[in-house]
Amino acid sequence: MGGSEASIEHPQQPYVPRDLHLPGYVPCFLSQFDIVVPYFGSSIVLVVFIWLLSGRYAKITKTDRLLMCWWAFTGLTHIILEGYFAFSPDFYKENTPFYLAEVWKEYGKADSRYLARDATVVVLEGITGALVGPACLLAVYAIASRKAYSYALQLSISLGQLYGFVAYFMTAYLEGDNFAASPYYYWAYYVGANSPWLPIPILIVIRCWKKISAALQVDKKMKIK
Repeated sequence: MGGSEASIEHPQQPYVPRDLHLPGYVPCFLSQFDIVVPYFGSSIVLVVFIWLLSGRYAKITKTDRLLMCWWAFTGLTHIILEGYFAFSPDFYKENTPFYLAEVWKEYGKADSRYLARDATVVVLEGITGALVGPACLLAVYAIASRKAYSYALQLSISLGQLYGFVAYFMTAYLEGDNFAASPYYYWAYYVGANSPWLPIPILIVIRCWKKISAALQVDKKMKIK
């Protein structure tokens, strides 16, 4: 009887720990292919669109055009995916193939803290979706418009992303780092899907630091004269 009740409460639950309490849990409707391919496909379309659009601005360098693509991609990812998670605590109960809910049901196989509504993860994703995401889109505009605050903005966002990256992985490590259903999900989703948010922000921080320092050095020389 007890086993029967457990199977009803946790139908085909693919998450770790296996006794994770998920009342009302509904398994994924979509396959991994149907979840991952649209995400990558729409991301590629977005990047190509921004790249082509940025080419209409003659004074924008190729590096800045690439950065516009990055900020557009990461900004919409933060707002749409992470924003949905942060403000949809019952996504795992969704009984229709709603794409965003399916994304997090699938990603939860790599990090079950998302299903368990871990406080640290919810706070990090909430801040990222509500603040960092819009700031990323502002960075796209700042680069295109050659605003004076462009480098300071990109530096600030990148530092915020690095902080979130470290906090996300360090808290998992301190809590045992045992939230993935299998090594495949651990490396493909937990490590692989998050990996761009380490080297790219670091490179942007270095670039912006050099640009700001050079501008301040020029200003200093002009004041001396």
